[in-house]
Amino acid sequence: MSLRMLDALARELPGLRHEPTPKRIRARLGDRVVVDSTRAVLVWEPSRIVPSFAVPREHVAAELVPAAETVTWFSGRERMRVGGHAVLDPSFPFAVHTAAGEALSVRANGHRLEGAAFRPADPDLDGLVLLDCDAFDSWYEEEQPLLGHPRDPYHRLEILPSSRAVRIERDGVLLAESSRVQMLVEGTVLPVRRYLPAEDVRVPLRPSPTRTRCPYKGEASYWSPEVGGHTVHDLAWSYDEPLREAVPVAGLICFFDERVDVTVDGEPQERPVTPWSDG
Repeated sequence: MSLRMLDALARELPGLRHEPTPKRIRARLGDRVVVDSTRAVLVWEPSRIVPSFAVPREHVAAELVPAAETVTWFSGRERMRVGGHAVLDPSFPFAVHTAAGEALSVRANGHRLEGAAFRPADPDLDGLVLLDCDAFDSWYEEEQPLLGHPRDPYHRLEILPSSRAVRIERDGVLLAESSRVQMLVEGTVLPVRRYLPAEDVRVPLRPSPTRTRCPYKGEASYWSPEVGGHTVHDLAWSYDEPLREAVPVAGLICFFDERVDVTVDGEPQERPVTPWSDG
């Protein structure tokens, strides 16, 4: 009997996983480089869908001390499921751990980063410490600044022009309609995203101060449309200056399929359930 690839991959989610990276990895705290390693390893803690960097302890130019508190995830908090397994999406902070080990704080450059490191209790990862990307001021893969979490070497980003007729509504109000869509397919877990020209949006869009960063696409700006006399906050986004892989969607508008009604060539699409479903 054939096995769906997503189900095969999901079987490994409950386990601790790792993959060495050939990249030089550095992190700054203020004006000081406190992490510099050419022997970094990507580590996925059980049930996490994005990795963390782990480096040899001697490649961290900082003092590591026991953290004041260790937070352990419990299954009742999941917001997303993959192949039937509850997973921790990127909104769960680094301090939430699912592997055995010791939570550590980082002291460097006059700062104490509480819980920003983790020493896993696993023989295959002996001598390594996992680090919280968000706790440091900046990260670099070779000479390229890193946006957001570490890149997954198995993550796939594909953007295809599509002439299929896309119609987007909310509460019966037409938000956008276009047959000039850039269809972005990202991995096997995330829903397909459809980016439309701004002139194909039928309602006013108010700029939002919200910004998010994606290691594959860049920094996103958000938009709040006026729908039936009400403002729906952060219902859409765009990338003004995307990273190289996402250049085809530059300046285009994308709506959260989780929160709107989409039809493609007249066929209604099911609303996906993701961490962004509740806005």
